[in-house]
Amino acid sequence: MTTETVLRPAAEQQYAAELAALAAADDRPRPPRWRMSPQAVVTYVLGGKLPDGTVITPKYVGDRRLVEIAVGTLVTDRALLLVGVPGTAKSWLSEHIAAAVSGNSTLVVQGTAGTGEDQVRYGWNYARLIAEGPSEAAVVASPVMTGMREGAVVRVEELTRMPAEVQDSFITILSEKTLPVPELGIQVQAVPGFTVIATANDRDRGVNQMSSALARRFNTVVLPPPATEDDEVQIVSARAAQLGRALQLPAEPPALEEVRRVVRIFRELRNGSTVDGRTELKKPSGSLSTAEAISVVTSGMALAGHFGDGSITADELASGLLGAVVKDRVSDAAAWQEYLEAVVKERVEWRDLYRACQDLVG
Repeated sequence: MTTETVLRPAAEQQYAAELAALAAADDRPRPPRWRMSPQAVVTYVLGGKLPDGTVITPKYVGDRRLVEIAVGTLVTDRALLLVGVPGTAKSWLSEHIAAAVSGNSTLVVQGTAGTGEDQVRYGWNYARLIAEGPSEAAVVASPVMTGMREGAVVRVEELTRMPAEVQDSFITILSEKTLPVPELGIQVQAVPGFTVIATANDRDRGVNQMSSALARRFNTVVLPPPATEDDEVQIVSARAAQLGRALQLPAEPPALEEVRRVVRIFRELRNGSTVDGRTELKKPSGSLSTAEAISVVTSGMALAGHFGDGSITADELASGLLGAVVKDRVSDAAAWQEYLEAVVKERVEWRDLYRACQDLVG
């Protein structure tokens, strides 16, 4: 399989050339089993230019120090926990760090209410177990067990979505760096390079709160939303264009002014006030994250490419905005209508968007 034949290639596939160039040019000390030095990992994540002229594209737009702390944590004996509101690129950042450090971002445990201990520890090939009895050959390794054996980064998505007893399976793994298999009387010991990057959603606090014993095993880095409107416009524009190419949408890359309109609407509704601070606004129930802004723009590209002339206009954005903002048919609809009347209608350059949104609501 190549990046041209899959819909969503892993980071190490999509950016293989950049990773190879960075590794070749990297002359700094590398921790055991790391593909490159911590400094090179940060360059891969934030972008830069190598001495040979190779341009490394930014994968994450944000505070450099936060990324340095995140990468530096993985050199120690503590695991890394990325925390933030929805859409702050926690999973995106963990994937790219894993790709740069281990060359493999696919060792993933997805946290849900139904995640069991076997997905964290190990399972059994029941056909072999019945036929041969308990044996190492009958063990089905989890991503965690594989990462311990290979000395690789393991990603745990939405840690606090897991039941508390499953979360606590990580305590021994992270503190002792061992995974007991009592049925066989053995234990798997982690080799150097093994570590865990977990993500957790701020909005999930209290769903399955982490125990203090587990929390101590992590160094927590809080990822904030994009600091400025310009940063968020850059993220949305770049990612939407990338998705458009991957999906082969017959539309032009989104114009910056259209992306800026979506981003400003999201930021104003998120903050509960207009950008100039003069008008207080009702906050919708949804998160209105950067990821959702990317979805609105990408949806607009699809409509423009297949049902329009290829250029995104207010008509293509209106439906995506309505779907993103109005999650509750009563309270959110009222908040959206108030925003249209109090803000969008009053901006002369946004009159086309006002008409398109009102036509859709009507």
